[in-house]
Amino acid sequence: MSKLRVHGFAISLDGYGAGPDQSLENPLGIGGMGLHEWVLATRTFRAMFGQEGGSTGVDDKFAGRGFENIGAWIMGRNMFAPSRGDWPDDGWKGWWGENPPYHCPVFVLTHHPRASITMDGGTTFHFVTDGIHAALERAVEAASGKDIRVGGGAATIRQYLQEGLVDEMHLVVSPVLLGSGEPLLAGIDLLKLGYKRSEYATIPNAMHVVLSKC
Repeated sequence: MSKLRVHGFAISLDGYGAGPDQSLENPLGIGGMGLHEWVLATRTFRAMFGQEGGSTGVDDKFAGRGFENIGAWIMGRNMFAPSRGDWPDDGWKGWWGENPPYHCPVFVLTHHPRASITMDGGTTFHFVTDGIHAALERAVEAASGKDIRVGGGAATIRQYLQEGLVDEMHLVVSPVLLGSGEPLLAGIDLLKLGYKRSEYATIPNAMHVVLSKC
C-alpha cells in the first residue's frame, strides 16, 4: 500500500521551514537557502541537475532515500511558483527548467485552476483545486502502488500532518536562526497524532530526524 512521506525537509533551530518575504529573488525567503547547505554538495543533489561527483556520506544517504519508490509528488503552490492569486500568463513552469527532477506526476495544491503541464523527463504538473484529500487520492492512483512524497512547503506539510496522513517524515535541523518565516510544527502535537522518533543521526552541519506513525 502506498505511503505518504516527507523527506529532506529542512527547518531552522527556531522551527521555520522558510524565511520571511518569499519572492522570485528569495524563493525560500530571506535566509532560507541557509537551511539547505547540508544537501548541496551531495552526489544525489548534483545528479538531479546533471552534474557529476559529490559527497557520499550521511547526508547523501538521507537525500537518496527520498527518491526511492516514489511514484508521485504533492506540493503547495508556493513551492511551484512565486506568484499569488490568479495564474499570470507568464509561461511559468516551475523553478527547475524543462526537465524537473521529479520524473513522475506532481500534484500542485492551488485555489486557482490551471491546465496540466507536461515537462521533459516524465514530469507532469497537475493543479488540484479541491483540497489535500483530493490531491492525495489522485496521487495514490497515479503512483500505482509506489509511495507519494510531499515536497512542501511548510503549510502543505502541516495540513497533512494535522490530519495524521503522513506515514514517515525526515526532517533536517540546520544550525541557523531565521527569526520569522513559515513555521513547520508550531501548535502541532506530534505525540497525540501518533508519531515517534524512529531514527536520527547528527553530523557537523545538521541533525537528521525521522518520525514515523506508531
